Amino acid sequence: MTTGASTGEGEVMAGVSDGAALIPPVAANPSPWDRIRSAWQEAILAQTLRWRLWAPVAFGGGCGLYFALPSEPALWPLLLAAVVAIAAWLGARWRGLPRAVTLPLMLLACLAGGLAMAKVRTERVAAPIAPVMAEPTVIQAWVLDVDSPGERGHRVVIAPVSIRGLAPEATPVRLRATVKGAPPVPGQAVRLFAILNPPPAPASPGAYDFGRNAFFQGMGGVAFALGETRPAWLQPAPWRLRMAMRINAARFALAQRIVDRLGERTGGVAAAMVTGHETWISREDLDVMRDSGLAHILSISGLHMAIVGGFVFFLMRLIVAAVPWLALRVSGKKVAAVAGLIAVGTYLVVSGAPAPAERAAITASIAFLAVLLDRQAISMHALAVAAFAVLLLQPEAVVTPGFQMSFAATAALVALAEAWPQRTREISAPWPILAAQRFGGWIWAALAASLVAGLATGPFAMQHFNRTAVFGLVANMATSPISTFLMMPALALGAALEPLGLGGPFLWLAGIGVELMLAVGTWTANLPGAVRTVASAPSIALPIAFLGVLFIALWRGRLRWLGLPFALAVILWPRPPAPDLWIGDGGTNAAFTVEDKAVVMRPGVRQFAVDLWSRRRGLEAVDRPAEGWTCTRSACAPVEGTIGPLALAWGKQPVSMEQLDALCRSAEVVSLRSTAPVLPASCGGRLVLDGIDHARGGAVELWRSPQGWRAVWTADVRGDRPWSRVGDPEISDSAG
Repeated sequence: MTTGASTGEGEVMAGVSDGAALIPPVAANPSPWDRIRSAWQEAILAQTLRWRLWAPVAFGGGCGLYFALPSEPALWPLLLAAVVAIAAWLGARWRGLPRAVTLPLMLLACLAGGLAMAKVRTERVAAPIAPVMAEPTVIQAWVLDVDSPGERGHRVVIAPVSIRGLAPEATPVRLRATVKGAPPVPGQAVRLFAILNPPPAPASPGAYDFGRNAFFQGMGGVAFALGETRPAWLQPAPWRLRMAMRINAARFALAQRIVDRLGERTGGVAAAMVTGHETWISREDLDVMRDSGLAHILSISGLHMAIVGGFVFFLMRLIVAAVPWLALRVSGKKVAAVAGLIAVGTYLVVSGAPAPAERAAITASIAFLAVLLDRQAISMHALAVAAFAVLLLQPEAVVTPGFQMSFAATAALVALAEAWPQRTREISAPWPILAAQRFGGWIWAALAASLVAGLATGPFAMQHFNRTAVFGLVANMATSPISTFLMMPALALGAALEPLGLGGPFLWLAGIGVELMLAVGTWTANLPGAVRTVASAPSIALPIAFLGVLFIALWRGRLRWLGLPFALAVILWPRPPAPDLWIGDGGTNAAFTVEDKAVVMRPGVRQFAVDLWSRRRGLEAVDRPAEGWTCTRSACAPVEGTIGPLALAWGKQPVSMEQLDALCRSAEVVSLRSTAPVLPASCGGRLVLDGIDHARGGAVELWRSPQGWRAVWTADVRGDRPWSRVGDPEISDSAG
């Protein structure tokens, strides 16, 4: 049929067919540029519901930016910037501006908000820090908790009531004290004659800052008892402190009962997993757990909260489903979620609420709350809410290894779950086939989850701990079913029933799981090449890797793999040359490099700092050879007639001119713990560092160059921050 008019039989006027309008024109071949633009537009549209996931990333970036500042900023400019940025974002949304405008404004508002929130948190937790005291002092305090043992003995957390030589307003709120003999239990009033110092500075420039961590925990100093712990008679403690001590006393008593039932080795590991007390774990077992990649099981964190909360959740669902009358009247899923919340909260209290456990409890609680609100419990949006909640409460968490590794691994696992193919369910298949298929699927899923989590946390383990457990995947795969189905559920039931005297059978089962785990750890740790030391990359590499991991996890589509080179930044970044010399905090120990080894001047002295520094630089720490050195009780230098790299005098008493002359004749660099007298002529052309330099700068790394020595001090890298300031002791008559 045509639209033309007929002029006669068989004649049709020229016109256009009605059907012609339904035939599309032949499309021209799209150009490569058109294909790229179309693919990019499709990729952007796929992120419609994902843009908000970058809000906690920007907020965390603001928190991290605050801790990277070289000096402490004022509060009011940060608050003003946050208010202006948030107002601009809300104003753009109210005016209905496109996402191309509102999204950058949202990220900027979150960045400014994170920066301001970190400063507010610092102001809120600020407390006195112990000064460096020249003489030992007397501390009267309440024992708040028993901490993990150190190299010199057992450690306890104490709440000082008075410190001789310090005014009340200058007295720290909390101290960590190393005591002689068995640790006193929480709730005891004690009197210590001890050396008091501020929290330790980083072992080397750019290393992990223990002082910053102590600052946000309210830990104002460390004490080393010189004598036996004696009882003290003090006024009653405030009610909050009394409640905390009672809870910690109950935790310690529970840990002691677990150890009594299972023995010190097995029970010590079990007690650490329940209460956080590592008092009974030997150094050998700790090394086995670290070298096998299983040390994370000892730290109460996401794994423990997930297993305990998930076990209670599924157990309660099973109980509700087993009672038809109850199942018809209540939602088993929501009842189980409430039970899971209670279990997580209880576990948090029993564990002593360390920072990693708090973060894990918040994340688990968000998941259970999502179930109560009929939302998906495990999703990227739930993880984003959890990250926001953690950073609002603890902005300092963003610079801790636990937070970085936990959220990187969780984001990677959720992304894996989103991309995991859904298996078609068979109809009327024989049960042996179903069982085999499900078991094989579980094995494959567990392997993929362990691999993805290991890859996601690998950059952080390399950067922070400088060691890689080569067979960690094997060990974790072997112990995963043990911890998930045997050890943690049995420990949960055993710990809950032990106060009633009924936990024995469950703790016995948990002990079997612990022994199996230790056997796997020992086997993998003893394999050839089980541990590799990896030098730290420059500090900028880690945030780049973190953003790369998050981009792979959060972005939808194939373009997510653009983040892979960034995720590998820690691995691919060239390492700077190792320093020629390292002198520890206070000038009490030092080391010099020979090829890939760090020769330690005083083996066994402050070994923890030596190990941290040498691993961070990718060096193997070795003892100084006896030959070629002249050493006394307070100094060590190359033998007369040779010029070595370093001469070290660690005595507190000032050196004489003759001693300093001999030191300068023997080495290129001379380090004194005391204040240097007038330098003799032999020190010309030598680098001499004395107690004033060490007190100002802390630990130092030195590189030899044609122009002389280049020094990087810990204090310069650390900056002028509240946790790095140590004032002079405030002495008053009333404080004596």
